[in-house]
Amino acid sequence: MTGTRKVVAALFLLPALVLLGALVLYPIGYSVVRSLYDSSGDQFAGFDNYQALFTDDGIRTALKNNVIWVVFAPTVSTALGLVFAVLTERVRWGTAFKLVVFMPMAISMLAAGIIFRLVYDQDPDKGVANAVWVGVHDSFAQASAFPKAHPGRESPLVGQGGAFVTKDPVKAGTPVALPMVGVAPDQFPDDAKRAVTARPEPGKVTGTVWQDFTRGKGVGKLGAPDATERGYAGMRIEAVKDGKVVASAKAAGDGTFTLPASADGAQLRLPAANFKEAYNGVDWLGPALVTPAIIGSYVWMWAGFAMVLIAAGLAGVPRELLEQARVDGASEWQVFRKVTVPLLAPVLAVVTVTLMINVLKVFDLVYIIAPGSSQDDANVLALELYRKGFSEGRPGVASAIAVFLLLLVIPVMLFNIRRLRREGRP
Repeated sequence: MTGTRKVVAALFLLPALVLLGALVLYPIGYSVVRSLYDSSGDQFAGFDNYQALFTDDGIRTALKNNVIWVVFAPTVSTALGLVFAVLTERVRWGTAFKLVVFMPMAISMLAAGIIFRLVYDQDPDKGVANAVWVGVHDSFAQASAFPKAHPGRESPLVGQGGAFVTKDPVKAGTPVALPMVGVAPDQFPDDAKRAVTARPEPGKVTGTVWQDFTRGKGVGKLGAPDATERGYAGMRIEAVKDGKVVASAKAAGDGTFTLPASADGAQLRLPAANFKEAYNGVDWLGPALVTPAIIGSYVWMWAGFAMVLIAAGLAGVPRELLEQARVDGASEWQVFRKVTVPLLAPVLAVVTVTLMINVLKVFDLVYIIAPGSSQDDANVLALELYRKGFSEGRPGVASAIAVFLLLLVIPVMLFNIRRLRREGRP
């Protein structure tokens, strides 16, 4: 065996070397060669494809977004993993919590992308994120109940910059009728009642603002409240003279309102705030927020991975050092910042570097979550490689992007390998 040991070793290594060459070395070599040719693959293009990396707007946007990904996604995921690992160490249900946090790792990127495409849906009735956001917003700023209301036929109101104003001044003692249409029956405020004609009051301006439309009834008089019509409860009415508001009131449940004598001779205005569209939440997948939103979905998946590795490192931290620090008078925050984190530095480096390599080639989440209208703004290098190679038919540029990604990953990998070798030395 001594004479054939090298041969035997080579035979055992041969299958692995063949697979490594076929699946890794050959594709890398071919990509390097292909990146030096034009789209047809027939003419040598030199470094023209690499020049496109810094002149093409789509690639520059992708490169900028990759920098954002590399800076924030690993940092936030590692920080959350550290917090989860430390906080769950002392609680009885810590294992169950870690299991829940780690569960997203069992979901594929495709499934996670579909989940978060729904989470970020603009419609609050579909998207969880906007449902929560709209609920919180409406708790502090109530939406208008009449966003689509507008004057009906033969109405004394005319439009004025989103508001509606009476054509003529009003007179005290003469009730004013302000018929409106456009509000669906199920959209009326809960306190809306049957509309009635306002009674005249000496020295005051009275009136009624109501829905002057009864669908499918075929009865009633236009311009006057009918038995089946409801008042615009809560509608704000202002009396305006010379461009200044001299009085204001809110309509009662039956649509009636009363203004003081100062409103005599003024024009009545229904302010634009009455017709403000309901708050529809945040455009999570719009050009401004699409990248942070997708990074959030990535953190949701990988924070559990960081937590598990950091928790394993935390289990090897000598408890005597932590207890000694507490005996010396250190607070829990000081113990965490000056003892726990420094001792976990090697583990934190492993997690951060691993996630950095991972985010450099992120593709699935961006491709699935970003809608077509925002995909250019959420673009990353891996997605741009796909688009250049398959959508635009420019395999030379796509190969150049692939080589560029490889060059970005190599320094991070070398750093990780050197650090692991240093730790492995006695």
